[in-house]
Amino acid sequence: EVQLVESGGGLVQAGGSLRLSCAASGFTFDDYAIGWFRQAPGKERERVSCSNGGTTYYADSVKARFTMSSDYAKNTVYLETNSLKPEDTAVYYCALSSNLVSCQSGHYDYWGQGTQVTVSS
Repeated sequence: EVQLVESGGGLVQAGGSLRLSCAASGFTFDDYAIGWFRQAPGKERERVSCSNGGTTYYADSVKARFTMSSDYAKNTVYLETNSLKPEDTAVYYCALSSNLVSCQSGHYDYWGQGTQVTVSS
């Protein structure tokens, strides 16, 4: 079975950094695009970043601050979050999409349960 487990969230001061991890199992990595999403209370879920293996995209709200990377040997995808702002506070999720053409438009089939990021001012 496909499983995605996020970790690395926590409480940080504005301007700080966190490295979020998404440990994946039960699938062939090359068959899926992967995305990072976040959702704050009272707000719609937002796609923060995604990658189809060839191209990585970032939302305007996190460009130049967040970076996706992968360690294929560990079946893990990371989201480096830097220069964090209070508005980055949210639950962060990783997810998989079978649409390899565009990770921005594809349907996401599998989701982790999220990790909380809280940024204080």
